[in-house]
Amino acid sequence: MSPQVDLALKVALLGLTTAQRLGELVLARRNTQRLEARGAYEVGAGHYPLIVALHGAWLAGLWAWVLYWNPPLNLAWAGVYLALQALRVWVLASLGERWTTRIIILPGAPLVRRGPYRFIPHPNYAVVALEIAVLPLAFGLWAYSLIFTLLNAGVLTIRIRTENAALRALRPIP
Repeated sequence: MSPQVDLALKVALLGLTTAQRLGELVLARRNTQRLEARGAYEVGAGHYPLIVALHGAWLAGLWAWVLYWNPPLNLAWAGVYLALQALRVWVLASLGERWTTRIIILPGAPLVRRGPYRFIPHPNYAVVALEIAVLPLAFGLWAYSLIFTLLNAGVLTIRIRTENAALRALRPIP
């Protein structure tokens, strides 16, 4: 693969990821507003800036690394990352208007049990964890992948505990 094609593919992959994340923020904001209009409320807002900072640093760092050092693209890992996007779409489609980037509780609404939620309790977090690990691997950034995976695990520990506690307050989680 020529260096120009290699760089173009890396920029396209990061551009797709950036556009996707920005689009999801718009969707999440809209869904949050709709849910709040129906009586929903947010819990655990205090850790949300950590999530935003982590994801922003992860993505900005990838852009900087790729544009400055231009590491070779590993097509196999890039393919794995793109395959994860199908899982991401499945998660978002399964939650529909209840998908947000925040923990929003809608009293009286049943838990979502369709799509990947039939199999694991937090598939969105699983997909995000895999994305954070895999995309840097597409650029050969093993240490970067490990560092952000560990940071994400710490933030997800807080988030999942907070979310589960809020849901338990409404109804027991099986």
